[in-house]
Amino acid sequence: MTSSRILAWTVRLYLLAFFGYLFLPLVIMGAATFNESRFPTITPWMGTTLKWFGELAEDRAMWSGLWTSLVIGAGVVATAVPVGMAAALLLSALHKRARTFAYAVMVSPLLTPGVIIGISTLIFWQRFDVGGGVLLTVIAQTTYIAAYVMLMVLARMQRFDRTLEEAALDLGATQMQVFRRITLPYLRPALLAGGFIAFLQSFENYNTTLFVRGVDTTLTIYIASKVRTGVTPAVNALGLILIAVTILAAIAYEIYRRRELARAAAARREADAADAALTGRFGTQPAGSTRKGKIGL
Repeated sequence: MTSSRILAWTVRLYLLAFFGYLFLPLVIMGAATFNESRFPTITPWMGTTLKWFGELAEDRAMWSGLWTSLVIGAGVVATAVPVGMAAALLLSALHKRARTFAYAVMVSPLLTPGVIIGISTLIFWQRFDVGGGVLLTVIAQTTYIAAYVMLMVLARMQRFDRTLEEAALDLGATQMQVFRRITLPYLRPALLAGGFIAFLQSFENYNTTLFVRGVDTTLTIYIASKVRTGVTPAVNALGLILIAVTILAAIAYEIYRRRELARAAAARREADAADAALTGRFGTQPAGSTRKGKIGL
């Protein structure tokens, strides 16, 4: 066996182990949803059933926790994305020494344990008569989740051509027009990705939320309490539904992205055909066209 075949088989085995490590727990969790056993397990198999989906539908506390998590996640996205974007724009405008110091300060919440963030947020805002609840949870989570958005926007800003803004200002555009028509469209992919990451970070957060939630219960807090008192496969049913929704959303996005690419390719083909028609009719290539065709007579 040659070294290239050994390397190929090694890569295949590594990929198999890697994806197995990632997805095998999800497969086991999904299979346990259909087990008759009252405990979330696949061994021993007590029989196939769908009753856990019915119990999930009747679990009002779980649905209330899910709704609370969604509300908090939406609030975190609405807060962390503008804050993170503003921090990234500030860093990109600072000089090198000031940028290094400001960067260290803005990234420091990521290095702080979630327990410390939760306790310090609760103690600080109690001085202003702000008790635990959804609002305080959004504030506490935003203090470190905004740093994730900042890093993504800052990475996007590293490839931004500043001469575009300068040219727009020279042509009479205001700062707001430059930001709305040049900077913001360029940052849109990073903002969307940062928004998704912010929502996921908020949705699965436990340590910080535990101290600032007040009487409200998020989904992670509810599941953790159920683990101590005895969790049932109804939690697996909820996880299976969330996985299915995620997969369907990814498929829908991929279909939309491919249709957009197909429309863009069709538009380019129509433009090339129009250029070719004009070239053949007038004997010259239209001004501004990048098409390299032969000049017709």
